[in-house]
Order: sequence, then structure tokens, then C-alpha cells
Amino acid sequence: MAGKPNPAAGRGYLAIPGPSVIPEAVLNAMHRPAPNIYAGELPDMMPGITEDLKKVARTKHDVAIYIGNGHAAWEAALANVIEPGDQVLVPRTGHFSWGWGDTAEGLGGEVVKVDTALGQPMDMARITQALVEDSAQRIKAVLAVHVDTSTSLRNDIVALRAAMDAAGHPALLMVDCIASLACDVFEMDGWGVDVMVTGSQKGLMVPPGMSFVFFNDKAAAVREKMTRVSRYWDWTPRASPGMFMHYWHGTAPTHHVYGLRTALDMIHAEGIENIWARHEVFARAIWAACDAWGQRGNLRMTVRDPARRSHSVTGLQLESPQATALREWTEAHLGLTLGIGLGMAPAGDPAWHGYFRLGHMGHVNGHMIMGLLGGIQSGMAALGLEHGRGALDAASEIIAES
Repeated sequence: MAGKPNPAAGRGYLAIPGPSVIPEAVLNAMHRPAPNIYAGELPDMMPGITEDLKKVARTKHDVAIYIGNGHAAWEAALANVIEPGDQVLVPRTGHFSWGWGDTAEGLGGEVVKVDTALGQPMDMARITQALVEDSAQRIKAVLAVHVDTSTSLRNDIVALRAAMDAAGHPALLMVDCIASLACDVFEMDGWGVDVMVTGSQKGLMVPPGMSFVFFNDKAAAVREKMTRVSRYWDWTPRASPGMFMHYWHGTAPTHHVYGLRTALDMIHAEGIENIWARHEVFARAIWAACDAWGQRGNLRMTVRDPARRSHSVTGLQLESPQATALREWTEAHLGLTLGIGLGMAPAGDPAWHGYFRLGHMGHVNGHMIMGLLGGIQSGMAALGLEHGRGALDAASEIIAES
């Protein structure tokens, strides 16, 4: 009797823009009994972990580690440098830049908004103007998102630093690298960034649950003048701990620490410049495939300018409800999970079903990228979605040339 094939059997592929694929080595490092948190291997590895984190961020300054997600990193960073009534300038380019501004408002800050259309880069002229007009220097920080995961827009942090310098404004430059660290090129010290936040679950290849705030001497000086910083969010003891528990303000996320140690070993073995290059090649391969598909039908990339596209996530558009149908088909029939659209339309709006995203960050290689693209093409064919030909050939050529 003939059986019924199930192409979705076997290990699934989570191709969403975070949490990213977790390497077997990281999973194996975490699969261990609970360790001693007072002495021995776990406390001994922490100085090396912090130094290796700073190498990934390209900074010689400080890092504080928190048990929490990216939203925790937002709040931790802000809690150390702004007080109620302080202003922050937020170039709002997507869902996550709005979210960081909302966190500032929750701490009593006032948000000066510089809006641009979704998928469009920051308006440097308007940012400079807003800073110049702040003669009283009430703006204490500029909150920028390097890669907005909702749109896949990659903002120009170097140009933003230049705009701030041109305005002669002393505000801190604070950058969200949650979706870009260890994927896109980022140079904290070289680019003049004062505070950077990120999480464990994307380019760092560790499960969600840890977040990181990097800060330089200028930001530390602002912290020293704060009237009050809560004991938990205070980055000073975490960055300069007198004992192991001070890294965490209590019990450590023990198994995450082992996973992080292994992930950092993998990152430094490959080399951060090589990782940046790998992500660029895979991003260009995906864009080439999307360009080919888009020759017919409705598929479009959210960010039209290749120079402004992320190397870790690609936002895509179809006619509603085709994106949701495609996501549901690839997961049910192939075990391939694509990312939902986020922040491009309200959740209750039918237009929401016209957006989806591809995560291509962290522990991915060439055959995974080709499998991702082949899965999407299979889904479009199965659903009768009109699309151009030659996508897989176009992607293959990009990878072959690398």
C-alpha cells in the first residue's frame, strides 16, 4: 500500500528574524547539570566572556549583561542616562524605533520625534535641525535603530554621528543593534557610538533571555550625575563586578552563560569580518532571487534601496492575504517557518496579511539559504502565485561568485 509523503518531516527550519537558528554546539554546551554559582568554572569564564563580547561590538569600553530580552536592554540603557523630564530624540523609521521611544516615555522622558516613511532612512537634515534648535540642550540622547527588524531597513549610523557633530550637540548617541550585531558591519568606537544595546537571540546565536548594554566613558559620566538609578538596572556594578553575582544582580542565567561562551568561541574562530562578509553574500543572494521573482506578480522588497537593506533580515510584500497563505503553506508542507509581517499594518487590518520577513542571521550557511529560497518558490508554485523565473539560478550565481 502506497504511503502519503510528508515533506515537512525532519528537522524544521526557523527562518524568522530572531530567535535565530541555534548551533548544535551551543545546545550541547547548555545541556548539562546545574553548575556551582559561587566558585569554579562558571565564575571563572565571565571575564573572558565580557572581553569577547566587546570584541564583537568593536569597543574597548564597558558592557553590562542583563537577564532579559531586547526590551530589557532598552530600559536598562535609558534608566542609566535619562531622568523624568529629560528629552530624547527618536528618528522613527519603523516598529522598533517607535518601541524604544515608548520605553523612554514610560520612564518619564519626553520624546522628540523625527518621522520618516516606513522603509525609508533617517532624515539627517531634520535631525540636525532639531538638535540645533535645542539651544537649552534638553535632549539628552538620540535613540537610533541600526537595523529595524520590522522593515529590514539598515540606518546609516556614521551619518547620524556626523549630523550630531555638525549640530554641536552633546547628546548621547544610543544605538539598537539587536538585529545587526555579528551580522552587519558595526564599529562602536570607530563610529562614535556612546551606548549600544543588543540581545542574545539573533547574531549571537543563543536562545532569548540575555541582553547587553555597551557604554563608553561619556555615557558613564552621565550615569554618575544621575539623581537615582534603580539597583537592578544600574550598569555600574554589572560592568565592574566585585564578585560573580554582581554581573547579574543575583543568580546568573547559568546555562545561557555556557551557550554564550560557545557561541563567542564560534564567532571568533570564524572571524567577525568573515561573518560580516558571509551575511552580505547571503543577503545579496536573497535579493537576487526576490528581484527575479518580482519580474512578474506582486512580490516586492520593503526596502527598495540595496544600500539601505539589512544583511540579516529581508522584509517582503505581496497582495493580502498571499503572504499569510505562503507562510502557512511552507510551514505545513515543508517545515519552513517564515517571519510574520510586523509593524507594517495594524494586526486587525487585512493588509497585515500582505507582509512577511526572512531571517538570514547567525548560524546559516549556503545550503540553508538555497533551501529557504527553494521552499518559497515551491510555495508560490503550489499556491498559484504569479512570479518571475530564474530566482534560484540568480541566487546560486551570487553564492558561487563568493
